[in-house]
Formats: sequence, structure tokens, C-alpha cells
Amino acid sequence: MIKLLSRMERTRSLIIIGFALLMGVSLVLFYAPGRGGSVTPAALAREVVARVGREEITVGDLNAVKQIYSQMFGGPLGLLQLGGDKRILDGLIRDRVIAQEAARLGLAPSDAEVADAIRRQFTDASGKFIGFERYKETVVARYGSVENFERQMRNAVAEEKLRAFVTAGVQVSEEDVLDTFKRRNTKFDLIYVPVTVDKLAQKIQPSEDELRAFYEEHKTDFRILEPQKKIRYIYIDQEKVGQRIKISDDELRAEYEKLSPENKQAGVRVQQIVLRVARPELDSTVREKADALVSKLRGPDGKASEEAFAEAARGNSEDPATARAGGYLPRPVRRNPNKPDDPLQRTLDAEEGQVIGPIKYGNAYYIFRRGAAVPKTFEEAKRELEVSLRNRKSYDAAAKLADRAVALLKETKDVQRVAQELAPEANMSPQEMVRETPYVKPGDDVPNIGVNPQFEETIAPLNEVGDVGNRVGVRGGFAIPMLADKRDPRIPDFAEVRDKVLDRVRRERARQQLEQVAREIADGAQKPEDLRTLAEKHGLQAQTSSNYTLGTPITDVGTSAAADEAIYALQAGQVTKNPIKVSDSLVVVGVTKRTEADLAEFAKQRDTLMEEALAERRAQIFNDYVEQARARMEREGKIKIYDDVLKRAAEFDQSLSRLIEFGKPEERLV
Repeated sequence: MIKLLSRMERTRSLIIIGFALLMGVSLVLFYAPGRGGSVTPAALAREVVARVGREEITVGDLNAVKQIYSQMFGGPLGLLQLGGDKRILDGLIRDRVIAQEAARLGLAPSDAEVADAIRRQFTDASGKFIGFERYKETVVARYGSVENFERQMRNAVAEEKLRAFVTAGVQVSEEDVLDTFKRRNTKFDLIYVPVTVDKLAQKIQPSEDELRAFYEEHKTDFRILEPQKKIRYIYIDQEKVGQRIKISDDELRAEYEKLSPENKQAGVRVQQIVLRVARPELDSTVREKADALVSKLRGPDGKASEEAFAEAARGNSEDPATARAGGYLPRPVRRNPNKPDDPLQRTLDAEEGQVIGPIKYGNAYYIFRRGAAVPKTFEEAKRELEVSLRNRKSYDAAAKLADRAVALLKETKDVQRVAQELAPEANMSPQEMVRETPYVKPGDDVPNIGVNPQFEETIAPLNEVGDVGNRVGVRGGFAIPMLADKRDPRIPDFAEVRDKVLDRVRRERARQQLEQVAREIADGAQKPEDLRTLAEKHGLQAQTSSNYTLGTPITDVGTSAAADEAIYALQAGQVTKNPIKVSDSLVVVGVTKRTEADLAEFAKQRDTLMEEALAERRAQIFNDYVEQARARMEREGKIKIYDDVLKRAAEFDQSLSRLIEFGKPEERLV
């Protein structure tokens, strides 16, 4: 890559020197805390968490992706929703599998191909490469290092080549596309009876003797293996503390002035022309048309007027929605570091009026025109700024108040007295501040707190009644816990677990009745209207759904391929002969009205539907191919995940999270 990029500058030696300096600095910055990136120690960051063939994936590589996701999805909670470290690591392994599979088949991208892809992404108004220094500055700011970005680009080009190779012969028939159209657009009016364990259990009323007998037979199932603690705690609501904080316009204006120029924008307006490649053999023809349009639109300065581009979009673009609007996308384009290969991201580095493209992406060529930046005025940003600033200030104020509560509670051991003293500052009543948990153990869903590892760790050292823990973040604020009582591991008596015994007996009996009840309803229904009476007979309720389409979840049941097949086979007035299994439930369905798909609409959309079906089929084939390639590499021992390193990295993140207190708002605009 250095050799290729050297053609873009005055001398090769200057590039090599600059590149060497860049790599040295980027290694320092990449692992340096306080730069908005990972704060993992350098030694841990260099540890190998997985190997794919001869390639290593380090903790630093993992953290680089985590940082991007954290910024996009709101911190650690967003990462958990995405599946955590293991899910992100799977993505990194997939990238390496694709790159190595491409190499195995002789499809590895050359340096020239990668450099060409980079040059096309980083062009100035005249269509020329922006130069190494500006390129370096841009990618280091966005991706941490030139090396990291170029590896991503190389993998992206490899994936594009492998995808093209694997899916070259994929076809879809018009018959299959028409069948899919019919299935997606045929509508049904339904009467159905959900037969669920929960519903049947509600009607089961075992006697006390039956419950006691079940308990005696299964009492070890209810054994409590860990100590249980009852915690009395002071709760400080961050929002209520924040309500007392006054924020002036001067403070908000100061916050606004601190924003980067990019955060003072709502995005940039972009016009586009889309030219679709209906069949692979038409690619060169479509490319020629795209090149001709760009040559016509692009002036000597590489730019086009808004009106000229709009006219070209209306006359040529094959995306009807944007073509009607002169090519304009409905929303401003904003930077998304998670999509380095998204062609729209290139418009953000262009000048206003610049024409970018043609760019091949998926099954189409795109031509873009960068429009004006959409500013975000102080008044438009004011609400976000106020929320962000109030959140930070209320957090700090609540944290300080919680620290005072810790000191007072350790001194007095009197929760009520401390709450009484601090209530005015907390903007709460003493009754609101004093809370108590039931007897809990690790992993329990604690009322008002939930399953909270930080809370569990805070109360773990509390072993004597009256022991006080440090403040800990909980839902909406802070808790200052004090041990109120403790119970050792034991088999609880019947009274203590009666509700659990009742629930267990009800659910076990309901499972035994499930299929029989559903079968009686299906057998007894000659027409859809019969389902109402049969449902009532078993203490259930028939429900209705109008204009139902396949794949839509059925209320109280969900959906499944089996449900889709059974419903699609029904005509008006018919009922499913057999109950349909959906997850752990059964459902009996009747159709009162069936409206067939409009075939005239299919004729209008045929070309688009064929193209979408082909793209969907290609994606499915490619994903299956990659999964098979990974499975083969795993069988050959070419993929190794070091769970101990992954665990250490996770433990470090948890330790860091405790230090900065989980849930502390980031000091940035929302």
C-alpha cells in the first residue's frame, strides 16, 4: 500500500517517513486513555483473543469496534443489547474468514485494487486523490490508524470479490418471485384461539393438600444454595435532584460553543441518481451510462448545479421516490463510522456541489451530489444541550449527596434519620427515600433495582446487620445499602415458597392439558365462528385479526413458518384441522375472509421485485457459504478463540465500569 500511495505524493521517501511516523503515533494513540477510545492497558490490548489461520485478533482490535458501537448505541448497555464481546468477536472472525477464503480461491485483492478503492473514496472536487496528508488525517480521526482503516478496506474489497464469485450464477425464477409476492400480499381476516400454558394455568386451582404434597415430594428443588440478604437502603433519585438545578441560557450557549463544527450540523443534503444493473451482463452498459451522466454533469471544478442534477435525476434515476424529488434523499446524511463502505459516507468529505461517482454498490451504480450542510442552530440544539447538561449536573449532584448519605449512615446506622436530614436536598420525601428489598441472593430480579451485578457486588461484603455499603448506581439514581437481616443456605419451609410451589404445580398441569385442549377445539370447530363457543368452554378467549398478512406475529402466540403455511392453505370459512405449534403454545385458526394479492400491482413492480429477490437470494447464498467456510476452518483447527483472554478483557471492563460508576452519562451532546 505504501508503494501505491507513493504515486500520489512528490516523493516516495517522504511517504515512507510520514507513514512510519503515523504508525508510531497511531500505536501510542490507539492504546492511550482519554482520547475517546479504549482505555485498556497496552499489555492487555496486545493480547491475542482469537486466531484465524495465521491472522491474530487482539483485545485492541476488539476494543476498537466496541468503541464505535459504544458511541453509536449509548455505551455499555447498547453493547449488551448487541450481544456483547462474543458477538463482536464473531464479526471480526467473520471478516478474517472472508478475507482468507478469498485468498484461498485466488480472489485476494491486490494492493492496486485496494489503493484504487481508497482513491475513489477520498477524492477532491476535481475527482483526484486528496493527498496522503489529508487522507492520513481523516482516517486516523475516524478509525484510529491508517493500518486499521486499510485493513478494513482490504477486507471490504475481498468480500466484494468473493461475493461476486460465489453468487455469479445465482438466479431466481419469476414463478418463485410471484409466489412470494402472493404470500406477502394476500390478506386474511382471522378468528383464532391461543392455547397457552399461561392461560390454562390461570384456571387451575390445586388444593392446599395437593400443594403440600408436591412440596414434600420436590422440596429439594426449592433449596436456597446461597445466603439471602434483606437490604434496607436510601434511594436518591437523580432526576428529582436535577429538577432543583437551574440552567441558564449562558451556560447552554457555552455548551453550544464547545461543540465541534460537525456536531453543529444536522447533516448534509445529498442528491442521488441510481442506475440499477438488472443482470450481470448489463453491468458495462450501465457503467457507460453512469460515466456519461457524470461527464455531462461535472463541470471543470468537479461540481454541478442543484438544478442540473435534479433534472438529470428526474430523467434517469431508477429510484422513483428520490427521482421525483430531484434526487434528494428524504433526510440529511450523517457520519456513521460503522459503515466505512457506505457510499453515502463519501459525500461528507466532499465540497458542496461536488459530484461523486459513479460508485458500484450492490446491484446498482450511484451518482451523488453533495448539497448544503444542514446547520443546527442554538435554538434547535438547545433542548438536547439542556438535557445533556442537566443530566451531567444532576449526576454529579446526586453522587455527592449519595456520598454524604454513606458517611451519615455509617455514623448513625439510622436509615430513617439520614433520609429525614437529606430529603430537602434530594427533592424527595423521607418515605420515598427509604426502601427495603425482600430476601435476595445473586442473580435475583430485585424490585426497583432489577438484576444488577454492581448492586450485588456492593452488598456482597455486608455480613453483619448494620453494615453499610458504598453508593451504587441503580435504576434512576443511587442506592446506599445497609444490611437489615441475613439467612443462611437452607431448604425453605412450605410457607416461604408457597407461591413458587403454586406456580410450578399450575404450569406442570397446564402443559399436560395443552395438546388435549387444543385438539378438542380444532376437532369441534366446523366453521370459524364455532371457535368462540369452544374457547369459552375451556376458559379461553377467541381473538380476531383483520387484514392479517403472513409473518405478522399472532397476539399472545407469535409466529412461525408452520403457522404461515397452515394459514395460507385456508380458504374463507375454513379452520385448521390440526392445532398449530408456535414456540411453546398451540393455536387454532379460522379464516372468515381471504383477499388475494393484486396481480396487476405485481406487474407494475415486477422488475423491482425480481431485483430485490435476486439480491436477497444472493445474500442468503453468500452468508451460507461464509458459515460453511468458517465451519470447515474450525474443523481444521484454523480458528481458535482464547476464552481466558476474552474473560480477562471483560473483567477489566467491569472493573473500569465500577470505577467510573456504571450509568454515568457521557459528557457529549445526545
